Amino acid sequence: MALRKIVEQGEDCLTRVCRPVTDFNARLRQLLDDMAETLTEASGAGLAAPQVGVLRRVCLVLDEDSEEYLELINPEIISQSGQQTGLEGCLSVPGKWGIVTRPNVVRIKAQDRDGNWFEAEGEGLTARAFCHEIEHLDGHMYTEHIDHFLTEEELQEYLDEEEE
Repeated sequence: MALRKIVEQGEDCLTRVCRPVTDFNARLRQLLDDMAETLTEASGAGLAAPQVGVLRRVCLVLDEDSEEYLELINPEIISQSGQQTGLEGCLSVPGKWGIVTRPNVVRIKAQDRDGNWFEAEGEGLTARAFCHEIEHLDGHMYTEHIDHFLTEEELQEYLDEEEE
């Protein structure tokens, strides 16, 4: 396993649509392992392959319930319901935060590292991460959903309100 460099907003790979994975091989397993190590080191809730410069439909999402990473290959959102509005950031936009509205419950289907299809459902932060990471695979970022980046004061005010 190895840490990979997380690319930042402005890099071309973050605006490109990723290609589906067709070969479930050692290179894919290495990518997944490297992404897990990189995500753990960065303390993030998710990481998509284009964020490490790989234009393939691969992402990892932290499952809030199990506190383990879900490996999602060729993921698709198959249903969503409810609504949540909250703080969102991105490892490719370090130190910046915005308020984003997302579905509260999201069901996805994806393949695992061996190519087997499965479904998973997430609520709250996991649902938010599903949407955020799958958007990366289509060349989009959360910054397209915000009015502005929060100032330090706005961020602190938001965090204080959440604590109460």
